[in-house]
Amino acid sequence: MRSPLLRPAAPWALLRRPSPLSSRPLLPPQQLPQPSTQPRSQCRPHSTTTATSSVNETEISHFSSLASSWWDPHGPSRPLHLMNPHRHDFIVSCLSSSPSPSPTTNFTYLDVGCGGGIFAESAARLPTTLSVTGIDASPVILAVARQHAKRDPSLTQKLAYINSPVESLVLPPVDIVTCFEVIEHVDYPSQFLSELVKFVKPGGWVIMSTIARTWTSWVTTNLVAEDILGVVPKGTHDWNKYLHEYELRDWFKKDREEGDGRPKWGEARVMGVVFVPGCGWKEVRGSEKIGNYFFGVQRLA
Repeated sequence: MRSPLLRPAAPWALLRRPSPLSSRPLLPPQQLPQPSTQPRSQCRPHSTTTATSSVNETEISHFSSLASSWWDPHGPSRPLHLMNPHRHDFIVSCLSSSPSPSPTTNFTYLDVGCGGGIFAESAARLPTTLSVTGIDASPVILAVARQHAKRDPSLTQKLAYINSPVESLVLPPVDIVTCFEVIEHVDYPSQFLSELVKFVKPGGWVIMSTIARTWTSWVTTNLVAEDILGVVPKGTHDWNKYLHEYELRDWFKKDREEGDGRPKWGEARVMGVVFVPGCGWKEVRGSEKIGNYFFGVQRLA
């Protein structure tokens, strides 16, 4: 069920609970509406009206309401706490797969959509890390992140937070750009990716995680996790915004250097994970086709 990564879903498909069988109408690329020209009536419901930002104000409001419980390992953010070790494992596997020798110390990170800082803090504590910059569009959540970081004086020189969407960020390129559980919450994923990749150095990595748009993911994230078990707050997931791993692969394959058309990106690495109640997240080969997965790609030039 392919759908264009360049634009949001058709608005009429978002006015009701998505059906796993529903598909979004495809348009030729030249007809895909762009943020700057799209009439307001054609935007995602509740999306930001700022043409230069992929931030969705409703999404920001939802996650801001969870800020006070962000660091409660048994609260609404428990799945994020349990997933964090897998984030680090996947980064290590990506770095070790590089065809050319990678540096082993002094890594610089940009964590886009850092939330309360679960990953940013853990990355800053690594002896191989030089610096971590976490950015988020919610000042409420960042206040929680900054307050929590103050508990550990060792983070003072290595960790910084900036209240900014990626489109407005001014920062030198870094070794590792991370974007965990974020892209399925933005309105214009292609525009978002175009801005995000500007911040990775040649030889560096973009590391992401998101959810495939399938029957299984709708049942597990929307029906079971939100509606039945309540382990995730209602309104956290919009099934229509989920992205298949092949859609991300296609985007990076098409993102070429101007001129000779040489690849700018290496072959993508993918790792599927499944949440097992009582056990947490487990790597399951092939599960990236149906649910949660990590996605990593190295910039070659």
